[in-house]
Amino acid sequence: MNKLPNIKTTVKWNGDSALTLFFDEEAGEGLTRHILSLAEAFRSTFPGINEVIPAYQSLTLYFDALAIETETIEASLRQVIDKGVTEAAQMTTSRLIEIPVCYQGAFAPDLESLAEYCNLSPVEVIQQHTQNSYLVNMLGFLPGFLYLSGLADQLNCPRKEIPSLNVSAGAVGIGGDQTGIYSVDSPGGWHIIGQTPISIFSPIAKQPFIAQPLDRIRFVPIDIEKFEQLKREQT
Repeated sequence: MNKLPNIKTTVKWNGDSALTLFFDEEAGEGLTRHILSLAEAFRSTFPGINEVIPAYQSLTLYFDALAIETETIEASLRQVIDKGVTEAAQMTTSRLIEIPVCYQGAFAPDLESLAEYCNLSPVEVIQQHTQNSYLVNMLGFLPGFLYLSGLADQLNCPRKEIPSLNVSAGAVGIGGDQTGIYSVDSPGGWHIIGQTPISIFSPIAKQPFIAQPLDRIRFVPIDIEKFEQLKREQT
């Protein structure tokens, strides 16, 4: 088991019907597993909780103030936290998901500039980006947006000073020491180095998100012809 005992946890109120737990621990698989375990424990322990939102180093709980004793909820949360992670969450299995990405032409508008910043060639950026598998740490800021850790240090690049107004769904980007996939069309400040034809977020599907926290992602490079073929198969 990957239990992380004695993690310093700070609880802060967000208005009168939400609390956020902040964990003083380096982000990574162990902490993500710990947070997901606590999230499940809170769901099963407090029937008045409406929503649980896990993040890299925090966990936010939204609750019905009329259904929960707000005067004692903090103490009740502490009891769950002190019990640590559950065995069920420790046994959660992760999947390795291969995602095809085209790193060519209009699908990679920032590849050249990112390569120049990193003192690499575009080919070297692609090689670095596809050689590792990435941990899904969390989903957000868009529905199903994948925040992925495990980026090679050489590809670390600050986010854009001026965000792009239009980033396409499926765009694969780099921001700081993370890589990620845009799930829907939106503005964005990450450097776009490729695009996948695969739907990352399908709101009408039984499982709307292609991946969940603790899954692993591996990017597989494809050419434009293959991109168009897979895109047609999606429709």
